[in-house]
Amino acid sequence: MGWSQHLFGVLRRALSKEVKEQVGTDRFGNKYYYIPEYKNWRGQTIREKRIVEAANKREIDYEVGDIPTEWEAWIRKTRKTPPTMEEIMKNEIYREEIQMKSQDFYEKEKLLQEESNKELPPPVQTQIKGHASAPYFGKDEPSVTPTSTGKTFQPGSWMPQDDKRHSQ
Repeated sequence: MGWSQHLFGVLRRALSKEVKEQVGTDRFGNKYYYIPEYKNWRGQTIREKRIVEAANKREIDYEVGDIPTEWEAWIRKTRKTPPTMEEIMKNEIYREEIQMKSQDFYEKEKLLQEESNKELPPPVQTQIKGHASAPYFGKDEPSVTPTSTGKTFQPGSWMPQDDKRHSQ
């Protein structure tokens, strides 16, 4: 079935005036192609395409990271020109340096954390007396009658009595 798909692709490109131009290859063996905008045999304008032909033909062999970041940016049209091998190598060295620096930073931070944990005394236990919105905050028990000293109002647990004088 592979040869029939190849033959069909060749016939389709011949009829559609599609010109596939190889623009580069990465270190994994993937090939990158550019197809400029063209008009097909029916007069329709076909937009430009950027495609990759994977070195591993089977889809199950493909993993994230098999396409370098620079080439992926070119495929997704976030950059106009294809990357050069020098640019890819320079960026790879830079990524390795950043990774080493971050690893050193985390190791130093871990040592500082261990040292600071050794020097600190254990936390002091605090006595929790209640929440500030509780009606008896700061008191031992709630009072039966409400109390107020200006700005510090403490509601009590007083309930109105059933007074028959007011119900007439």
